[in-house]
Amino acid sequence: MKGLHSVPVCAAMHYAVDGGKGLRGFLVQESARIHGIDPARSVYAAAAVEALHAYSLVHDDLPAMDDDDLRRGQPTVHVKWDDATAILAGDALQTLAFELLTWAEIGSAQVRLALVMELARAAGARGMVLGQALDIAAETAANPLTLPEITELQANKTGALIRWSAEAGAIMAERNRDPLRKYADALGLAFQIADDILDVEGDEAKTGKRVNKDADAGKATFVSLLGLDGAKQRARDLVAEACAGLDVYGDKAANLRQAAEFVISRDS
Repeated sequence: MKGLHSVPVCAAMHYAVDGGKGLRGFLVQESARIHGIDPARSVYAAAAVEALHAYSLVHDDLPAMDDDDLRRGQPTVHVKWDDATAILAGDALQTLAFELLTWAEIGSAQVRLALVMELARAAGARGMVLGQALDIAAETAANPLTLPEITELQANKTGALIRWSAEAGAIMAERNRDPLRKYADALGLAFQIADDILDVEGDEAKTGKRVNKDADAGKATFVSLLGLDGAKQRARDLVAEACAGLDVYGDKAANLRQAAEFVISRDS
């Protein structure tokens, strides 16, 4: 379509996916590699989950949600443009994710359908959206969340997409997903605990987003419930648990083990 990239929505889409850790896409390609899947096939699924993750951040930053003005060290999409552009850019990134999973290069129709179905579940009302809804409800709840409640919340809000990403290679290879699921469930929780720790002791210049937001809002977090040292120990325990889940893959999973270590040692 002529002139498409001059449309603000398209510029906002490019802006939203620029930068970031690319963890979810990395997990897709590594889980595919250990199953012998060609990177030329897995790259579509990796791009899909990164597009969907970017959409979730664009919408999560909106005034009606978390109301953030800084993401990856840059103004959030609704700040740089406006709310309407941010909503539409997020919508377009979400639909792009599912379009990417239909490409024939990925594999058989059965494999592509499985990826689409599982991503829809991970991103929707039984996964990420559920977690976001629980998070919003917690802000006005009479009592702070308990540790089991916040664990369930984050297993959906953050963990569901990480789980899909880690399982994608096994889905493409039509192999058993259980080891990667165990890895991903522990990794996703460790990732969120690390985020909570960064909110307390992170450097805004390095994290690229506002810090101390949770404490200022009075939100229950893993740090507020476990204490800073307790949260750090829990994150380390989860990384050990995640890595143990990869034993079946031997040395082939070395990069996934390193990713788990990175998750709790990062400064952004």
